Amino acid sequence: MAATSRPGSSHCGIDAAMDVIGGKWKVLILWALGEAPQRFGALRRLIPGVTEKVLAAQLRELEADGIVHREAHDEVPPRVEYSLTPLGVELNAALAPLGAWGRKHLVPGAPGGS
Repeated sequence: MAATSRPGSSHCGIDAAMDVIGGKWKVLILWALGEAPQRFGALRRLIPGVTEKVLAAQLRELEADGIVHREAHDEVPPRVEYSLTPLGVELNAALAPLGAWGRKHLVPGAPGGS
């Protein structure tokens, strides 16, 4: 995905990135898909508290932004698998230092944590 202008985004890179990952669930979806491609039900189990409706909406938004790839397999019963695009992998790599900071400063008992 080439650099595109998003409606309402300022010229600040952080603001533009937050447009893509903003909200409670998107970074958790990215984390789960960073481990391996996942089916919808597996994602729901990996992200406790997310509803089906919200997860579906967040996945659609991430797909529209070119972060997540949705692959529907022609099988009975239907099987849909979600994975990160190269852009999504790059975004996950950019979020890794933030996760390391959180583990170090906010997660009790984590390696390097308080």
